[in-house]
Amino acid sequence: MSDYIIGVTGGVASGKSEVTRRFEALGIVVADADLAARAAVAPGSEGLAAVVEVFGASVLGPDGSLDRAAMRQRVFGDEAARRQLEAIVHPLVRAQLHRECEQARGPYAIAAIPLLAEGGGRAAYPWLQRILVVDVAADVQRARLVQRDGIDPALAGRMIAAQATRAQRLAIADDVLVNDGTLESLDAHVRALDRRYRELATSQSGA
Repeated sequence: MSDYIIGVTGGVASGKSEVTRRFEALGIVVADADLAARAAVAPGSEGLAAVVEVFGASVLGPDGSLDRAAMRQRVFGDEAARRQLEAIVHPLVRAQLHRECEQARGPYAIAAIPLLAEGGGRAAYPWLQRILVVDVAADVQRARLVQRDGIDPALAGRMIAAQATRAQRLAIADDVLVNDGTLESLDAHVRALDRRYRELATSQSGA
């Protein structure tokens, strides 16, 4: 059971998944907010029932599951609707992540939360002992997005602008991993952080 939990976040195309994969390779359990969000509105879930109660059955697909495209269309450009959806989903995601991390075997656990800064930061996740921000410059993000998704730079720029700013993410960071180098340098950064987190978790458990 892990009671030392690290939150990992970063902007789109910052390389968060590469970072968390490396922690997993070192034996660390990673709870993923994206997977938790899907589980929160899975068929038969209380979350999906709450979404339907608020938004109506038009957001369901023929098989009774959430039609994500219809849901996106429903909340796109509608701030009130987006906040209603978040009020349903975010508490369920936070609770699921906390459960997964607490139940994890290992010296510490990681909660991968892409929208941590946007979702309330430390105030919304008071059970995080530390926050690690995977950081890259906006021009690196843009170039990676263009290459990864085959989109034009203007759309990549809009995707970056739709998230919290780099400064807002860095403001909640206890640790920063600048991910603009080689995969080999990323390996070294993660190994160093892993050693530090193991030491911190051990010192806390012995306190």
